[in-house]
Amino acid sequence: MKQMTVIPFLILAVSASLQAQSVAEEIARAVMAAPPALTAEAGVVRLADDGSHEVLRESSNGLVCYDRSNEPGRDFSAQCTNVGNLLRAGQNHKVRMSSANAEEANAMFTSQENDGSREPPEFGSVWYTLNGTDQESASSNSAHITIAVPFSTSDTLGLPSEGSYSQSGSWIMEAGTSAAHIMIPGR
Repeated sequence: MKQMTVIPFLILAVSASLQAQSVAEEIARAVMAAPPALTAEAGVVRLADDGSHEVLRESSNGLVCYDRSNEPGRDFSAQCTNVGNLLRAGQNHKVRMSSANAEEANAMFTSQENDGSREPPEFGSVWYTLNGTDQESASSNSAHITIAVPFSTSDTLGLPSEGSYSQSGSWIMEAGTSAAHIMIPGR
């Protein structure tokens, strides 16, 4: 009879240990996108399919990171941005999780943009994204950095609206929309 009471306790202890380990691993994956100087104090959230989030680690520096690897069409993807952009990040995640493919997601984003329901990001906020075929292949070489400038245009910012990663200098993408952002080549 005593073994019966010990075994459930052991199962619960092992289960709690595995869950803690997986949360620690999720935190480690998410903060891979953060600049090294910001990693230790960055918050981490787990995005739900409905766009809500669960806090895994509080932010003490205003940066929040999350793992996007479960989104359709992604292998490994982690992203970090300002805590104030969580509504935008959640909305993006909800659209991608409910879409069959990138075309469908883009159509939904366009519809939200047109009807005014697209959540704008904080002006001037930085988005750090790290992508790869798996966690091991993701490196600073695949880092993507943008600065949100919602509704800005080439005229308002004085930046070109076209560019490439092979050229030096930054440019604005998706000008005039809530998704307008400055592309920063390299890391």
